[in-house]
Amino acid sequence: MDLWAVSSLLIPTIVFSAIINYCLFSKRRHAPQKTTAAFSGTTVVKPYPIIGNLPYFVKNRDRILDWIVELLTGSTTGTVTVAPFIFTADPAAVEHISRSHFTSYQKGHTVTTSLHDFLGDGIFNNNGENWRLQRKTASFEFNTSSLRNFIHSAVSRELDTRLLPLLTQSAKNGSAVDLQDAFERFAFDNVCYLVFDADLAILGGGKAAEDGEIFYQAFEEAAHLSIQRWSYPFHWMWKLMRWLNAGSERRLQASVAQVRLSIKKLMRRRCNTGTRSDLLSKFAESGEHSDDSLLDILVSFILAGRDTTPSALTWFFWALSSAPPNVTRLILEEIKSVKSKRSNSGMNGVFTLEELRGMQYLHAALTESMRLHTPVPMLPRECIEDDVLPDGTVVKKGWTVMYSAFAMGRSERVWGKDWEEFKPERWWRMGFSSRKVLSGIRCFILGRGCV
Repeated sequence: MDLWAVSSLLIPTIVFSAIINYCLFSKRRHAPQKTTAAFSGTTVVKPYPIIGNLPYFVKNRDRILDWIVELLTGSTTGTVTVAPFIFTADPAAVEHISRSHFTSYQKGHTVTTSLHDFLGDGIFNNNGENWRLQRKTASFEFNTSSLRNFIHSAVSRELDTRLLPLLTQSAKNGSAVDLQDAFERFAFDNVCYLVFDADLAILGGGKAAEDGEIFYQAFEEAAHLSIQRWSYPFHWMWKLMRWLNAGSERRLQASVAQVRLSIKKLMRRRCNTGTRSDLLSKFAESGEHSDDSLLDILVSFILAGRDTTPSALTWFFWALSSAPPNVTRLILEEIKSVKSKRSNSGMNGVFTLEELRGMQYLHAALTESMRLHTPVPMLPRECIEDDVLPDGTVVKKGWTVMYSAFAMGRSERVWGKDWEEFKPERWWRMGFSSRKVLSGIRCFILGRGCV
């Protein structure tokens, strides 16, 4: 079955690829070029006959983020049309899409279908009333002091007993440590404690963490393979593979099944221990969700916690390694200054929320890192009715608008000629306007408004 499935998929793919390659590399006298629409100044990429703009996506599939930056850099408005896609890094367009015309831009059928096996009807794969209900509950809970204290307690424990000892030991021994892997495990432990009040010990390892490791690996693979569906030139390709239960689709179904099995075990264990401050208890208390609906919600929150935090931390330390020496020096001086004010010398190495609020330079450095290396570089929204962006770009019903936070963080129009430089100081120099831009980036990324 697998051999036949792969063969049946390869034949049309090879033929299709041959056509694409011919269009890309044949010596044509009139290759498609970027043109500018006279009525609005909008940059439009001229399509090929019949196959449209697909060759551009195939050619740049391994450097899609950099390609979009190149397109937007050459645009006078920060928006480019590559029909049926529109790419933008214009703050006014982002405000238009995510706020003032929010109801006209939804998660499209292509995106929600691709992610449905994994995310179901969770908040990151939903529109309309169901999305509003989940967001309302989450927004309320995340702003309660009890949940904030619960999160701080969990993170402090994970830092003090696992992450800091790991890094300290590595520094003493002079041994290498995979920071990305450590941060991903650290984040997964924390988010599972937040969601289930359960310590899976993914970072700590050992025999006690075997079930957690199975859950962790299955979740990683399910997330990766779900997003990989977007790389197919045509939507029907991965659907055919799923119908045939072949290749990556077979692995995806197995991973999703393991994820749901692991979550159900944690839900049963949690329900037997009474009501506490974890997120599962808060959503279950409302009585508005079935077990399957609750499971979908939890998958989305685990995905959010396990993905964005380790990405931001990994890129932050990478940025520090290549930043001017004074950046690290100023961060360390600020940390020492805060520690020197402690009345209790016996306090552990974990800082309180109040102490963290006083680390303004560290905050600026983290913000600068996220400007250049945003955890979610690009997000799609499907237009459900004809619309026009503030810069005059025409958006047809059914077209997908891709907001590129990655490109916005590299925009000379927004950040100036020194946008490539890692400068935490820019957050004081530019003042509130730059903070508003980054706030828009974060809120749009985190699901149509900050929770």
